[in-house]
Parts: sequence; C-alpha cells; structure tokens
Amino acid sequence: MPAASRRFTAHDLEMLLVSVIWGGNFSVSKYALEGIPPLPFSALRFLSSSLLLLLVARRAGVAVPLPRRTLWSLIGLGVVGNTLYQTAFMTGLAITSATNSAMIIASLPVVVALLGTMLGVERASTALWTGVVLGTAGVGLVVAAHGVHFDARNLRGDLLVLFAVFCWSLYMLGIRRAGAGVNPLWITAVTAAAGTPGLVLIGLPGMLRLPWSQVTPKHWAAFAYAALLSLVLCYVLYNRAVQALGSGRTALYNCVTPLVAMLIAWLTLAEVPTAVQFVGVALVIGGVLVSVTAASPVGAGGVPE
Repeated sequence: MPAASRRFTAHDLEMLLVSVIWGGNFSVSKYALEGIPPLPFSALRFLSSSLLLLLVARRAGVAVPLPRRTLWSLIGLGVVGNTLYQTAFMTGLAITSATNSAMIIASLPVVVALLGTMLGVERASTALWTGVVLGTAGVGLVVAAHGVHFDARNLRGDLLVLFAVFCWSLYMLGIRRAGAGVNPLWITAVTAAAGTPGLVLIGLPGMLRLPWSQVTPKHWAAFAYAALLSLVLCYVLYNRAVQALGSGRTALYNCVTPLVAMLIAWLTLAEVPTAVQFVGVALVIGGVLVSVTAASPVGAGGVPE
C-alpha cells in the first residue's frame, strides 16, 4: 500500500473539500427530505449515483475485470458500507435526536483506529491517536453545547447510529486492504452498485406511495446536490484518500464536517456559536494538524515503519 505522507498533500485538500460538501449536505438533505421521505431518498440517491459512476468509470477506461476475490470483497463492502450503513443511519436518525446522532458519528475516528489496530490493517501512531483524541473531544464540545440526552426512548435510535458507524469503519478498513491497486473511481462504482439493490428494495414501498407531483424543482436541486456532490464526487475523493493517507488519517477529517455544518447554521440560521464551541473548533483543527504534520509513514502492510 502507498506510504502515508508526513506533509499536507493534495489528498488532504480533497478531504477538506469533502468535509465542506458533507457539512452542507445536512442542511441540503434536510430540505430534500421535505419532499422525498428518507428511505425512498436513499434508494433514488444510490440508484442514480451508481448508474452515473458505472458510466463514468466505463468512459474513463477504469472499468476493468477484477480478480474474483477482489470483486466479491468489494461487493461485500458495498453492502456493508452502503446498504447497511444508510439503512441503519437513516432509521436511527428518525427515532433519535440529530444531536445524539452527531455525537455518535463523531466517534468514527476512534472506532476506525481501534478496529484498524485489532484487525491488523493499520497500527495507529502516537501522532494519529493524539489527533483522534483532540478531534473527537472537539466535536464532542461542539455537539454537546446543544445538549445531548441519552435515555430509553431514543436508545434504539442511538444503537442503530452506532451500528452505522461500525459499518462505515469496516468499509473504510476493508477498502484500504481489498482495494489496493484498484482505481478509486472503479472501487466507488462497484461498491455503490453493490449497495444499491438492497436500498432500492427497502425504499420501493415508499417510492410507490410517493406523490411525485408534490416534489418541487427545489427539492430535486437539493437531491442533485446530495447525489452528485456528496455521494459521487465525495465517495471518489474519500476512497482516494483512504488508499493514499490510510483509514485513520482520512477518518479524522470526519471531525471537520460538524464544524462546517455549524458554520453554515451560523451564516444561514443565525445560530451563533458559543465560547465552548469555539474551543471545540480549536481542538478539531489542532487534532487534524497534529495528525498531518506528525504522521508516521505506513509501509506495504499498512504498519508504520
């Protein structure tokens, strides 16, 4: 596998772009969901995006036959990282609070680092662990300022979101290993296509009941943002980063996404951040900088040399 760089690279810049797009996706998708329910939304989003990805991969000349083991590994990862993740997250979000969900999603870098070490995919360096702790603590402060409430009423939703985090972590670590040597665009196309049938099956009843005439052009514009930018573009860049930077360092950029969402809420909804949230922002930025500037090189086996 490629060695992780000690410096800020083009892949880090791409992950910042991903964080910005995903930060905006919270508000955009919320608007789209006013016209299209969650499960039909996910089904349509992946159906259109996977078809586009397969077409683009074919036109780009990267849609090459894969070894049987690699192909089946990517198909399995597509089901875990797309079908299971999207279903668990969307269902969990519907029965728990957005604040709780954001707090749980913030644990992603920790889960990735722990699983990567346990499974022998990557061994997190001291610098990466420092960045993970700082970044996760920072997101915790940002989110907790809104008030986090864990109780029996939303426990099922919290557990589903936590399961979604576990699924995405396995997807990231699996891509790091199974996708070695495969073009990131082709990885994205194959895994998205593999995850689509399950999502379409789950979302089909809602799609059949949906009064399509009530879906406005603005809803479709929001859907296009969620499908083309936050899924097609961001998934390709994300998979590129996993291969180039490693799962742990890439996952750390998920801490930036809530900050972007907070900034958008500040600018559009006049939700002025508190002093505690500004401290959280500083911790997240510090965590990313520590990870980027002090990252240990990663050898062929994904273990720091």
